[in-house]
Amino acid sequence: MVILGIDPGLSITGYGCVELEGKDINLVEGGVIRTHSREKLELRLASIFNGLNRIVENVKPENIVVEELYSHYAHPLTAVKMGYVRGIVFLVAANYSIPVWSYSATRIKKSLTGNGKSSKEAVQKAIKLILNLKDLPYPPDVSDALAIALCHANVVSRKNIL
Repeated sequence: MVILGIDPGLSITGYGCVELEGKDINLVEGGVIRTHSREKLELRLASIFNGLNRIVENVKPENIVVEELYSHYAHPLTAVKMGYVRGIVFLVAANYSIPVWSYSATRIKKSLTGNGKSSKEAVQKAIKLILNLKDLPYPPDVSDALAIALCHANVVSRKNIL
């Protein structure tokens, strides 16, 4: 099963793709889609849309996973911008008939480290260990996306829901 995790952001959208084969989890690829703050919003969203389409065409995921949007952000504009990009993610998924799953940040962290309030560094170390990487995943947007994908892989392998 190929799982694509996406960390939606207007400036940087991270993605991480893993393949679950039985109990083995392997890295397929990870990266970022960057937009420029000087561009108009519609052009930035189009760039993310086009980038996600290319990624989906390349890795052919069976599931797409994003972090849940929680409503009490300290910076409401951040939630709105994240919502725009989440909409793009759901649109791309719908165009390819790929189911989308969402998990809270605390569930993602707990799934990887056993603690829902783990630091980013602890999550990065867990990803490195799980995927047998030489270095910590970088930038943080990629590690966040990989964490999201790995959380779903854990859910699927434990509950065999798909």
